Amino acid sequence: MATVRADATHPDVVLLTAGIRANRDTRRSCGRNGVRVGHSAVSVRGLVRRFGELEAVRGIDLDIRPGEVFGLLGPNGAGKSSTISMLCTLLRPTEGSATVAGHDVVRERDLVRRNIGLVFQDPTLDGYLTAERNLRLHAELYGVPKAVLDDRLREVLEMVGLWERRSSKVLTFSGGMKRRLEIARGLLHAPRVLFLDEPTVGLDPQTRASIWSYINELRKSGDGPDRITIVMTTHYMDEAEYCDRIAIMDHGRIIALDTPEALKASVGTDRVQIETDDDTAAIVALEQQFGITASIVEGAVTFGVPEGELFAPRLFSELPVRIRRVSVSRPSLDDVFMSYTGSTIRDAEANSMDRLRQQTAMMRRSGG
Repeated sequence: MATVRADATHPDVVLLTAGIRANRDTRRSCGRNGVRVGHSAVSVRGLVRRFGELEAVRGIDLDIRPGEVFGLLGPNGAGKSSTISMLCTLLRPTEGSATVAGHDVVRERDLVRRNIGLVFQDPTLDGYLTAERNLRLHAELYGVPKAVLDDRLREVLEMVGLWERRSSKVLTFSGGMKRRLEIARGLLHAPRVLFLDEPTVGLDPQTRASIWSYINELRKSGDGPDRITIVMTTHYMDEAEYCDRIAIMDHGRIIALDTPEALKASVGTDRVQIETDDDTAAIVALEQQFGITASIVEGAVTFGVPEGELFAPRLFSELPVRIRRVSVSRPSLDDVFMSYTGSTIRDAEANSMDRLRQQTAMMRRSGG
């Protein structure tokens, strides 16, 4: 299999140049009949999931196009993982409906599972087996034909830079290597839709960048019905920027959905943050003198204004409170989240820990 190294000094970054051809051949060889074309890759209507009295997902609607890299962005506890679990048939919806690759997640669970790959947030590899043996077990479960298995196994391991380590036990791998192996496993049976639940959580920046190199190469491979659809959850703003479209979730609802650029443009203002000798007095003065509503975000007085760089000098001359520091930034996805919820994702995560613990306890008591 021909491969191209993106950077010779970083052997982990191995880009797949002909992968979609093998994906197509494997799909034909696997005889995956019943994959419905002409549908959205994922379609969701009124999806709800309750754990006892806790409503983790509150009636979401969603359509994801074939070949799209789609992100679910939001703080921990927003309902992202519960949504993914329902789409992957691991959780049964309380209400509503959803189809994946044209198949209903309740009535056609087996067909859904045959057409998806899933990389869990928590590791699920067998550390006492080799990398190759982990993948061969997965191939047996998904019925990958022996005629194509060896070539397919080499292809996915080369893609994530682990072919030379195929005979090593997984317990000797670093966290980043395990995550890459899980991505390879998720791709082994050539799925139509690949679900990635927080694929880079807990990894160092270099490993995160490497994994995104693999994901970006997948998105460029193939065209038409053979192009894989990627659905991922994340609470990292920089990762969400890579997606074609993003659904921002909070408290179980989708509060905004569009391309990253369109979402940022919708904010319409720059973010200004100031640190002062008296933040409470500064907030009052901003309202009285400029008609600006400000709040404390991440320890600083924060507000939005058009052309923030031009407005900032006026603060020093007109605000009756001494300013120690001022910063101006262009709209980010965090600003989008704040414009809809009144808090940043970081602040929302801090406030959602009790809700997340409650949700986890409810899931365990209800058996998933």
